[in-house]
Amino acid sequence: MKRIIARILAAALACAVGPASAWSNHALGAWPALEAMPDFKAAPAVKVESLDAFIAAQAQGLEQLLQREEAWARANVPLYPARPDTLTFKAGGTPTELRQRFIAALRINPEMKLNLFLQSRPGENTAGTATLSWTEITTRKRASTAQESVFLQLNAGDLVRPLEVVATATDEPDYGMDIGLWDDNGTPYGKVYGFGKQPFGNPALEFASQAPFHMGFFHESAIVYKAAGFLRRTYPEYRIHLWQSLAAYALQTGHPYWGWRFAGWALHYIEDLTQPYHATVLPGVGVARMLWINTIDLLGWHEAKKQAITLVSNRHLSLENYQYQRMRKAFARGDAEDALIHAAKDVSADAGRAAFANGAVRDIVTRESNGLAAATDRVLEQSLPAKYVSDPAYILGETELEPDLYGVVNQSPPAAQTAMSGMVTGLLRNFGAHTRAFVRSLLAQSKQEPRR
Repeated sequence: MKRIIARILAAALACAVGPASAWSNHALGAWPALEAMPDFKAAPAVKVESLDAFIAAQAQGLEQLLQREEAWARANVPLYPARPDTLTFKAGGTPTELRQRFIAALRINPEMKLNLFLQSRPGENTAGTATLSWTEITTRKRASTAQESVFLQLNAGDLVRPLEVVATATDEPDYGMDIGLWDDNGTPYGKVYGFGKQPFGNPALEFASQAPFHMGFFHESAIVYKAAGFLRRTYPEYRIHLWQSLAAYALQTGHPYWGWRFAGWALHYIEDLTQPYHATVLPGVGVARMLWINTIDLLGWHEAKKQAITLVSNRHLSLENYQYQRMRKAFARGDAEDALIHAAKDVSADAGRAAFANGAVRDIVTRESNGLAAATDRVLEQSLPAKYVSDPAYILGETELEPDLYGVVNQSPPAAQTAMSGMVTGLLRNFGAHTRAFVRSLLAQSKQEPRR
């Protein structure tokens, strides 16, 4: 039985996580979520600073902080792949050397450009403003949402609002930060970073390699873990704690631009985990069904397994597509009262979430989204036309040009419209609440003296 389940999950994840992020363009949700914090919305502008300047100014402190972070991860993150000692960050040297050692110690994609920019809101008038091409923002060869976004160029010394820095940065980890880090990804840096082989997904597919950092399967059944131990090798907690610590340190030491940019990076992973398909390995597919599918697969009928994998992937992508298309259009037409935007800024779900507690990733965020997985999958199945979510011959994003599923739902019966809107607004309400809880915690942390 263990081998049966492991085979199905491995095959499913190899396909299902390949093209998928969690939320398409996190900034669309982060803007309204943060605007619901009046004091933060009104916070004074901060001065833009290059990464090289920040590292050079704080090299000694960063050396100590990154050592503490490594010790924390080894002690607190299950199955954490320890950072090789050869990648330990050391102060001293030229700005180029410091930057290279810093990126290596963080174990992120060294091809990340980390330019200075803000993402413009859809519909915003940017005439006469210097912009950056999407190719100056992301390492990815195919990035449809980045290609549809407008990125405003910043220069060191410019003044920018913290809210805009954070919201922009929430989308940044999807620009290639965690791509190619495993030793079987065929990259030179993946061979030295020490993460080992990619635990699931296809290591030959560019975007699939980031999935183990952006997903957290912490609430599966015991039999699933026994059969597929690789599911435990997910590391969003490592990334969140690292970026949170860097954010607090930067804020404490007078580098607010990088403090808020690191904060946005941490929020990306938290917000990813509010999406049920990132906290549940196969929504809608129970253990009994896995066994049945695998049994007939062993007998030579492979179609059932192939179909199950395609359907889970299509539903995952359908949720993202609907959210992205609806929120992008709402921003473009200036509709601040669209249900999805309103949900992200709805503070009614903030009760009991005054701060982002230790253990919140496992105990609160993923437990919550995992508990919503079955209902989410059911709404997608019942509310979208069968072509998109129940036809295994259709592959979303490949069979045809990527559709506008918000437009499709608007042509559906009222009950389907209501169900889809209600399901996604519920998820975005949690998205907003956890975003604000993290920022509150960081604001409190930033007032403390930095550790030396």
